Amino acid sequence: MEKRNKIIYWIVTIFLSFGMLAGGIQQMLQIGGYNETITKLHYPLYVLSILGVWKILGVIAILIPKFPLLKEWAYAGFFFAMSGAAISHFAVGETFTEVVPALILLVVTVLSWYFRPSDRKLISKNN
Repeated sequence: MEKRNKIIYWIVTIFLSFGMLAGGIQQMLQIGGYNETITKLHYPLYVLSILGVWKILGVIAILIPKFPLLKEWAYAGFFFAMSGAAISHFAVGETFTEVVPALILLVVTVLSWYFRPSDRKLISKNN
């Protein structure tokens, strides 16, 4: 069971990392159609640079060993960014198809967090 969970963790975490890194770089550099998307969502363009940098840092935090508290913050950031993206797309009346990428990354974020190995979890001293 533990081996299966570790395999699931690495598959979804690599997918999550690739998606967040690719999106983060494009957002930071404001390329790849993100300017049109963020304008359609009624956000200022500088939000892209902020999101892009934080996504890149989040990928680093999730992939490096140790630092479980930092990983929790990175997962929380990914969760808020992707749920916020999905809600924003719905709020301006976009179709479900346009929301699917954010929803996929949201689900993959939750799966990566859920299946993470114990050495990547924040362990309470009271346990």
